[in-house]
Amino acid sequence: MASLSFPDQVYAAVQRVPPGKVATYGQIARLLGRPRGAREVGWALRDLPEDLAVPWQRVINAQGKVSFPPGSEGALQQQAMLEAEGIVFGPDGRIDLETYGWEGLDLAEQHELRGPDVQDTEPGTQQLSLGI
Repeated sequence: MASLSFPDQVYAAVQRVPPGKVATYGQIARLLGRPRGAREVGWALRDLPEDLAVPWQRVINAQGKVSFPPGSEGALQQQAMLEAEGIVFGPDGRIDLETYGWEGLDLAEQHELRGPDVQDTEPGTQQLSLGI
């Protein structure tokens, strides 16, 4: 089985985030064996092909906020999509990651996404779940 490109791995991982839950860019990067790859996750989602059904709105920053500039069309769209899934934003625009954070995948699911021959890029980064 050929390994997926990193963007395709990102899309596959994000598709597993269930409605009503969010993941952080860093969480997705760690899941895929790139603990310092949060920006790469963001770039992959920025370049998401329009014909792929990936719930991009479920990926937020580590502070529990959407990463679009506050009040921008993108921020308002992402917030509305998340609220439609039942996610509540605090008065400061943050999402409570303890309440709405996705717990991640188990080791077998991680290997399924990354491929059996893919190794972590840094020692000690492999985890059974990716709690926030």
